[in-house]
Amino acid sequence: MKAIITVIGRDQIGIVAKVSAKLAELHVNILDISQTLMDGNFTMMTMVEWQDSVKFENVKTSLETLANETGLDIHIQRQEIFDAIQKL
Repeated sequence: MKAIITVIGRDQIGIVAKVSAKLAELHVNILDISQTLMDGNFTMMTMVEWQDSVKFENVKTSLETLANETGLDIHIQRQEIFDAIQKL
C-alpha cells in the first residue's frame, strides 16, 4: 500500500528523525520526501509504502500519537484518495 503523509508545525530539532524512526518501527518505507522551512514553520510531505501485513489504521494511530507527543499536525492519506482529490 502507498500513502502520503503530511507534517506541519513550528520548527523543532529532530522532526524528520522522529517521523522517520516511527515509520521504520512500523516497517513503512519512505519512497520520497520533501520538506520546507518558512519563517519558523516546518512542512514535510512524504510518500511511503508498506506490505499488506501492516494495517493502515495501525500506521495512522501511531502517527496520531506521535503528533500529540510532538505538537505537530501529522496526517496520512491513502495514495489513491490523495490522487483523486488532486484531480478535482
